[in-house]
Amino acid sequence: MITAVDSNVLLDVLTGDPTFGPASREALRSCRTDGSLIACEVVWAEVSAAFPETAPFVAATDRLGIRFVPLHGDAAAGSGAGWRQYREQGGSRARVVADFLVGAHAAHQADRLLTRDRGFFRRYFDDLTVLDPSREIPPQRR
Repeated sequence: MITAVDSNVLLDVLTGDPTFGPASREALRSCRTDGSLIACEVVWAEVSAAFPETAPFVAATDRLGIRFVPLHGDAAAGSGAGWRQYREQGGSRARVVADFLVGAHAAHQADRLLTRDRGFFRRYFDDLTVLDPSREIPPQRR
């Protein structure tokens, strides 16, 4: 089982968020027990920005067992099409193409996505299994 991890979950854990950190940490553990954890370049860039240098970021992701897996070309093209459709349907610029890249990466290269932004991903990636650590325990742990 491959779980793609969104930035918000990693930042919950790595910044010690008092509200979401414990649930996100437990969800990461559970998903890692079930298989592997991956993140795309969007997540990698967003999370690495929270660190003053690259080495501590790499050490933290290694410790959590998260591998960098780049986005495939077909996933990237699909995310562009999804964002265009979103904008044509009146979607605001509050959502950027990066959100669609994260979703397309998970949909094409993983079995599920671990994120606290489940409403967005469930709406625009209806075939994607979305786990929200703040609301549910991954299915294998229920």
